[in-house]
Amino acid sequence: MAHMAQNQASRKKGKKVTIENFYGGSTQGKEENEEEIQKNSEHASQNGNYQQALEDLKLELIQKMETWKEKWEKEISCLTDKNAQLEKELEASNRRADKAEKQNQSLMTRIKHLEESEMIKQQESIKQTQIINELEENIKYLTEKVTDLENRGRRENLRIIGLPEKPEVNNKLDMILQEIIKENCPHVLEQGGKIEIERIHRTPSILNPQKTTPRNVIAKFKSFQVKEKILQEAKKKSFRYKGAPIRITHDLAANTLRDRKAWNTIFRKARELGLQPRINYPAKLTIYFQGKVWAFNKIEDFQAFAKKRPELCGKFDIQAQKARET
Repeated sequence: MAHMAQNQASRKKGKKVTIENFYGGSTQGKEENEEEIQKNSEHASQNGNYQQALEDLKLELIQKMETWKEKWEKEISCLTDKNAQLEKELEASNRRADKAEKQNQSLMTRIKHLEESEMIKQQESIKQTQIINELEENIKYLTEKVTDLENRGRRENLRIIGLPEKPEVNNKLDMILQEIIKENCPHVLEQGGKIEIERIHRTPSILNPQKTTPRNVIAKFKSFQVKEKILQEAKKKSFRYKGAPIRITHDLAANTLRDRKAWNTIFRKARELGLQPRINYPAKLTIYFQGKVWAFNKIEDFQAFAKKRPELCGKFDIQAQKARET
């Protein structure tokens, strides 16, 4: 009993069972020792299997870790290369961005210069337009002044239209004019039965063989009063030379004649309507309408006047009349 108690105490304390301990006790103690030895052997065998399994697991883990390591190294290398490539691309992109920014700044500078230049050009254009308008006004004023001076220089002249174009006529125009005056208004003749004529000639000076109508004759009188008397008589009746009709009118500047000619269509229509039209100097139209005399310097003024009068509205449409005549 004492040996068994000692062995149990030894197992409880975890002490190793020895031969001496095993044989030193009783039979029961020996059996217990044998059981203890068998259990220890099983435990040792199991521990050996566990150890082998752990070693195998450890080797497998080591192999997997090496594989993962290689894979990670490759991934890290690839990521490093990609990062380097991205850094290069980013650097190139930054360079392009810097270049684009410089180009943008250059373009903005050029645009600003162009805008300033355009503004300067617009201001210069406005100034030039003002200068041109002033010049046009001056030219118009000077043209009117020259035309007026030219008309004043012709105030003693008369224009004879329709005088036959013959050599015997052209060689003695002054004598023929005296005959015309004697035939149509003899009371205008001065003492001696003649009118003082400063000069007389055909215009233009060169005959155009393609024209069938005779050239006009320009006569300059020494007396303005005599010229006016002849002109007033020519307005009252038709003049003739040896039975052939001729016309005697003012001798005016080309610009004034053009402005007077512009009234022709309106003048004929006004005469048809009984408005007693007249063309006064230099190119003013007068009509007698509703007991009053109306004067117009421009065709536009007359058209505006006619549109406001029901009796005249639509009767002086120049374009329509020209179309009908065509």
